[in-house]
Amino acid sequence: MTHHSPAPRTTGRRTAARATALAASAAMVVLALQSGTAATAAGHTASNRDAGATALPLSAPQRATALKDAQTDAPAAARQLGLGSGEKLVVRDVVKDADGTTHTRYERTYDGLPVLGGDLVTHTAKNGDLKGVSKAHKGAISVASTDASLAPAAAKKSALAVSDAKSATAKNVRKVVWAASGKPVLAYETVVTGTQADGTPSELHVVTDAATGKKLYSYEGIENGTGTSEYSGTVTVGSTASAGGGFDLTDGGRGGHKTYDLNGGTSGTGTLFHDADDQWGDGTVTNRQTAAVDAAYGAAETWDYYKSAFNRNGIAGDGKAAYSRVHYGNAYVNAFWSDACFCMTYGDGQSNQHPLTALDVAGHEMSHGLTASTAGLNYSRESGGLNEATSDIFGTSVEFFANNSSDVGDYLIGEKININGNGTPLRYMDKPSKDGGSADYWSKTVGRLDVHYSSGVANHFFYLLSEGSGAKTINGVSYNSPTSNNSTLTGIGRAKAEQIWYKALSTYMTSTTNYAAARTATLQAASDLYGANSAEQQAVAATWTAVNVK
Repeated sequence: MTHHSPAPRTTGRRTAARATALAASAAMVVLALQSGTAATAAGHTASNRDAGATALPLSAPQRATALKDAQTDAPAAARQLGLGSGEKLVVRDVVKDADGTTHTRYERTYDGLPVLGGDLVTHTAKNGDLKGVSKAHKGAISVASTDASLAPAAAKKSALAVSDAKSATAKNVRKVVWAASGKPVLAYETVVTGTQADGTPSELHVVTDAATGKKLYSYEGIENGTGTSEYSGTVTVGSTASAGGGFDLTDGGRGGHKTYDLNGGTSGTGTLFHDADDQWGDGTVTNRQTAAVDAAYGAAETWDYYKSAFNRNGIAGDGKAAYSRVHYGNAYVNAFWSDACFCMTYGDGQSNQHPLTALDVAGHEMSHGLTASTAGLNYSRESGGLNEATSDIFGTSVEFFANNSSDVGDYLIGEKININGNGTPLRYMDKPSKDGGSADYWSKTVGRLDVHYSSGVANHFFYLLSEGSGAKTINGVSYNSPTSNNSTLTGIGRAKAEQIWYKALSTYMTSTTNYAAARTATLQAASDLYGANSAEQQAVAATWTAVNVK
């Protein structure tokens, strides 16, 4: 059992703090994207190009207006894209860059049915010209008939056969068009709920052929990771005065994020944390507020990181907070993000003595919400690896951003939890294979790995792009990152690598993006930010080649 030092007593906030469902087999298709002028072109420098290609912050009312306007224009957009008469576009997100470029993310319907794998993003210049389209499915969407041969009950039966959850129950069956791989077919999507072997809730989505009942695809809707409490010392948390006196653990400065005590429960929200004097926790596991402090701190640092780095207003970009639940279940050794509740949940660890309320756990898990709100990368195969890597990338970035002396930034995932019993971390970004399962480089079998291991390719890419190859020491941690082609790489810095990954995720990746498509997306993002053929874009290309994505 690992011993963890308790956190010092934590005070309330008195001052303002620092300012997922488709297969990965189909690649994102980018059509006729304009690369833009080089960063050295007249009138442009790397800095003002970077600013021009950066997303503008939108308030909640501004975002709502942008979504409404885009939906009004959706029929015209469908005609411009040459979609069939049975196809319609449903707006999911709008990103507006400072240079006037607008990226509109759509889902598609066919004869009123949701199309899984039909999502696309249009990229429109300031003058209204279409610069390009990023598509999850290349061809037209069409099925012979929308009348199913099988009844929904048959779909439920097939879905239940796929699940190995305890107390599994099939519900929420809907008819869809499956277009994520191969020729579009009529299908059912069924959600099977229950409990996974380790006590994690299960929200298994199963897609079955509506004619044969054959499983076409499945993925787990609960995205989780494992860790133990990493106390961060004396920290600032957001609290709000309660009308009845005292204070609630509600962060009014960050969308109203709330932290709840489940008190061993596994459903609902539990009880909102309340305190008489705004002095939260005492650093011991016996004080229930201590875990709440760490959870609230992790949520605050993640919110502040997205705001500072990307002008993003909350995880979903709509100014609304997620919420956190601590003390889940009994001796539950895990933490998880759920899109269904848009919330983070933490167990208390082995013997209920090590709450999983670590800073990097919070950053990682809540970044699953970012991915769900943007590219929607499916949690399976290569797109699932990219999904997990995105959470590792931004969880690591949150850790560096927090600049907490009790847990300095590093490129190790779960380095404090000692889950292996020998002091080693869960994952290594400089050489992922050191964990015994992750892939350093891409191969045709990468997609067969668990998503926590297929993520290694993108994690390695991010480290190399940020820091370069070879031996070095950063914040007291030694790294030695190899390349598949024995090339020597010089990093462009973590800040630029973060910007490139975020822009690729939020404007060019789609639900079916695989590693080859991620290369295309990040190259385009680097061109937008720093110019075509810029040193940064060339570094992106060389780094993907170094992890065998060509």
